[in-house]
Amino acid sequence: MKAVPVVVVLAAGAGTRFTGHPHKLTQPFANSTVLGTTLAQVKAAGMPLVVVTTPPLQDTLTLWVAREDVVVVPEAPRLRAGAPSPLGMGYSIAAGVRARGDAPGWMVLPGDMPLVQPGTLRAVVEGLTHHPIAYAQYRGRRGHPVAFAAELFSELATLTGDVGARRIVARYPSLAVDVHDPGVLMDLDTEDDLQRLREMEPGRPHSPPQPEGRATPA
Repeated sequence: MKAVPVVVVLAAGAGTRFTGHPHKLTQPFANSTVLGTTLAQVKAAGMPLVVVTTPPLQDTLTLWVAREDVVVVPEAPRLRAGAPSPLGMGYSIAAGVRARGDAPGWMVLPGDMPLVQPGTLRAVVEGLTHHPIAYAQYRGRRGHPVAFAAELFSELATLTGDVGARRIVARYPSLAVDVHDPGVLMDLDTEDDLQRLREMEPGRPHSPPQPEGRATPA
């Protein structure tokens, strides 16, 4: 049986642009929550996962995943504008990768992207067959998830700050996997984003979307 990369679900962001309550990841969505739906998509794809989160969401996560599949990182401190922080997306990716250092690869998926379909996750994994990096692309626009081969462990495991893995994606040959899944571009930053995602909930009749697509690879 072919080895499957571990999905690193990022759920440690402060979500400062979302002014509603509770946290954006715990907002009701479909028959669950935003994060719960994202995790359900990963499980439906038949892929192992690890969730990187902060203390406030730690207990909530046990509703969906085992405690051993949760990595808790500190909350990012509030800094003055423009001040660099050692925490952020890069830090979270590194924490998840190190927690599953023996995996045959890793796939990065933000927890606020509940519309990414299981078939999309599997398609991106297939992209690693001949490339060290593969990412989902919808109508020529890059999105998530982004998958990395095991050979990139040392670079992923030492990421820090909020830059994410974009520099790694730019440095190595990567494959754009075209998918018919606008969810790869649709993340959640604001209340308007949440409404837009809810209009696309699974099972709800809708017209083909025109995603704004702020999501960029890792």
